[in-house]
Amino acid sequence: MILDGRSDASIAQAAQVLAGGGLVAFPTETVYGLGADAGSDAAVAGIFRAKGRPSDHPLIVHVPDAAAAEHFAAAVPPVAQRLMQAFWPGPLTLILPRRPGVAAAAAGGQDSIGVRCPAHPVAHALLVACAALQPPVRGLAGPSANRFGRVSPTTAAHVASEFPDDLVVLDGGATRVGIESAIVDCTRGVPVLLRPGTLTRAQVEAACGERLWLPAELPGAAPRASGTLESHYAPSAKVRLMDAKSLQSALDVLGGDATAIAVYARAPVRTRSPHYRRMPDDAAETARQLFAVLRDFDAAGVKLIWVEAPPDTAEWDGVRDRLRRAAAG
Repeated sequence: MILDGRSDASIAQAAQVLAGGGLVAFPTETVYGLGADAGSDAAVAGIFRAKGRPSDHPLIVHVPDAAAAEHFAAAVPPVAQRLMQAFWPGPLTLILPRRPGVAAAAAGGQDSIGVRCPAHPVAHALLVACAALQPPVRGLAGPSANRFGRVSPTTAAHVASEFPDDLVVLDGGATRVGIESAIVDCTRGVPVLLRPGTLTRAQVEAACGERLWLPAELPGAAPRASGTLESHYAPSAKVRLMDAKSLQSALDVLGGDATAIAVYARAPVRTRSPHYRRMPDDAAETARQLFAVLRDFDAAGVKLIWVEAPPDTAEWDGVRDRLRRAAAG
C-alpha cells in the first residue's frame, strides 16, 4: 500500500503501524528503508523475516537528531560527536557502544549499534511523529527495503515490487543520493571506515580531525555492520566488471551474440545490444542512478551485465564498493 509521504495523515498512519509492531517502508536520502520500532525485538524480528535476512546481521537505527542517539548509545565518543556535527542529518552511520538492554535484536546481538540521522523530509517527519507517541518510538531499525542481498530500492515502486501489497510504503520520490550511507566505527579508539559512501575519506577525516583507518589496518575483528558482506547489492543477472578496452574487445568478439548483454559504461561503446546505458562521468550522479539501472536491466530479463570499472579515485569509492559486491554475487 503506497501512501503519499508528504501527507500528514499518511505520516500519522505510518507511525501508528510502527507503534503497533508493524513494518513501514520509508524514504531516506540514500535508499528506501524497511522500518520497525528499534526498541521492540519482536517488531525487529519482522524485518528479518520479511527480508529473509540472518538475525545476527545488524541493522542501522534511524533517529530524528543527535540527542536521540543517546537512547541507544552507552557513550558518544568525541570523534562521533564531531562527525554528527559535520554530517547529520546526512548519509553517515556511526557505530557506537550500545546501551545495555536496548535494541539487542537491531544490533544483531552485538554490544555496539549503528545509528544514523537521515536527511529526508519524509523520514524526518516519520521519526518525529514516532517520538511524539505515548509511549514513544525512539528510533526505527531500517535496513534497505528489499530482499536480503539484492539491489537496494531507490523508489517506492521498487519497494512495492518486492513485498506483499499490505506493506505500508511512504512515497517520497526517487532518492537523492542513491547508495547507502558510509559507516564509521567509533568503538575502537580510532575512527574506522567499515563501508564507503558518497562522503569521501578526505571529507570524513577533515571532520574527525584525525586519520580514518581501515579494518585491515587494526588488530582484532571489527563489529559486524550492514552492507559489508562480500556479496551484496546483487541483481539477478550476473555482473562482470571490466576496463573499457576489455569490455569493447569482448563485445567485438561476440558481435551479434552480444545483443542480450546489458552494458553500463562511461567510455563510448560499440554494441548492437538494446540494453546499453551510458554511465555518467560524475560519481555522485552514477551513485544516484546505479541501483535503478541494475533493476532496469533485471526487468529487461538480461542474464549478463557488463560494467566498466569506475576510476580508482576517492569520489568513486562508494560506487566501486557497491559494484564489486554486486559482481561477487
